[in-house]
Formats: sequence, C-alpha cells, structure tokens
Amino acid sequence: MKKIFLTLLCLLLSGNVLAANPVVRIETNMGNIELELNKEKAPLSVDNFLRYAKEGFYNDTIFHRVIKSFMIQGGGFTTDYERKATHETIDNEAFNGLKNDRGTIAMARTNQPHSASSQFFINTVNNDFLNFKSKSMRGWGYTVFGKVTKGMAVVDKIDGLETGAGGVFSQDVPVTQVVINKVEIISE
Repeated sequence: MKKIFLTLLCLLLSGNVLAANPVVRIETNMGNIELELNKEKAPLSVDNFLRYAKEGFYNDTIFHRVIKSFMIQGGGFTTDYERKATHETIDNEAFNGLKNDRGTIAMARTNQPHSASSQFFINTVNNDFLNFKSKSMRGWGYTVFGKVTKGMAVVDKIDGLETGAGGVFSQDVPVTQVVINKVEIISE
C-alpha cells in the first residue's frame, strides 16, 4: 500500500497524471444537463465554451432551435430573441475523430467551416452526415467537443417540445421557451 501511495505521489509531482476532462452543468428551466468536455480532442472548442461559461455569457439565453429527432441548439440568443455579441470565431476541429452521435455536444456554425463562436447543439440521434469527411467546404463537418453524462432525459424532453415561429425565427423555436439559467463549471 505504501508503495502504491509513493508511486502516485511521484506521478502527481512529476505532472505525468492525465488531467480529468472538464465537467459542466447546463441549468435550464426544464432540468439540468451535465456534460464532460473532451479537452484532448477539441482543445479550441472546449476552451472557447469554458470562456463563455466563465463570463456568464450563457446565463439567461435560450435553446432557440429544436428539430425533433435531430438536435437542440442554444447559446446565442436572449429570452427576447436578441442575438448576443460574441468573441472571435474559432477554427473547426471536426477532424478530431469524435462523432456527432446521440448525446454529444458540438459547435454550431454557419456554412463557413471556421465560423463557430458561442452557439452549440446537442445531438438527439446519431447524425453521421454532420461528421468530418475532408478539409473541403462540404466535408468539414461540425466539431464534437463533449458528451452528456447526466440529464439525457432533459435533452429528450426539450427535443419533444412543440415548435413554431418565435422572435426572428420562422420555425423550429420551442413554443414553451427553454431558458438556460446558467452554465456552471463543476470541474476544470
């Protein structure tokens, strides 16, 4: 036992112990969603998400786009459907080997591959067509940077909501507003 303790102590002091992945909790008015973020495979996306979380950016934003049996998207609009000002965009890391499978979180973006900023989505089914295929306009895909570890029932509840027009959007907005009260960093 003493030998194991000394070995662990040496590893800790030498810095050779792999750090645990960051864990965050998205607190919504429909329940909490806990995520483990993959800093090794998606360092830019994880750092970006944590930056916004630390700044309180996600507080009182909404899941503004919900497409049943596809994904739920949030992180960019207030409860009044106003777009929040964001930091610079980040490079696409979709070539990291992580897949847009059910329960994963990925960076939302425009048609431009390197345009992700604050918005994210949680896949509610396996969405293979969103995965990286090549470093071309049509092949970049969407960067997965973590996965739901608790609260998938909350994700499914949001996924099942009735949607329609809301604010500046003509469709896919939950009729019952889904508010992100805050994103809390549990461990970094």
